[in-house]
Amino acid sequence: IIVAIGNIAKAIGMTKIAEQTGLSRPSLYKALSEGSKPQFATILKVLKAIGGNLQIN
Repeated sequence: IIVAIGNIAKAIGMTKIAEQTGLSRPSLYKALSEGSKPQFATILKVLKAIGGNLQIN
């Protein structure tokens, strides 16, 4: 799922996502790469920036 979120973020533009999340581009690339273990807060920030949301039922 993390890699898929990263692919969407790359399609939108990592610079734009970085600006919206307050994270650096290198941090985003690292957090959204295969095998990474990003903080939950980072995932939520990126999801919000790409127009997504997380729903737990």
